[in-house]
Amino acid sequence: MHKTIIQKLANKHDLPLHKIEEAVMHQFKYTAEVIRAGNFEPVRLPFLGKFHVKAGRLKYLQRDEGTINSK
Repeated sequence: MHKTIIQKLANKHDLPLHKIEEAVMHQFKYTAEVIRAGNFEPVRLPFLGKFHVKAGRLKYLQRDEGTINSK
């Protein structure tokens, strides 16, 4: 399905498919990079919303990390 959308965008804007696909996929690659960094920074994607770690979950993760490091 997303290939047909990319094809329509490429035709509409008279651009190569790889340029349109790169532009569409960039937001997801960026989100993956932020998550892999492990700093628990929120990421907002237009029309999809904000992805973030809940405060309680972050406390739990940090607490568990402390007990692992102290062993």
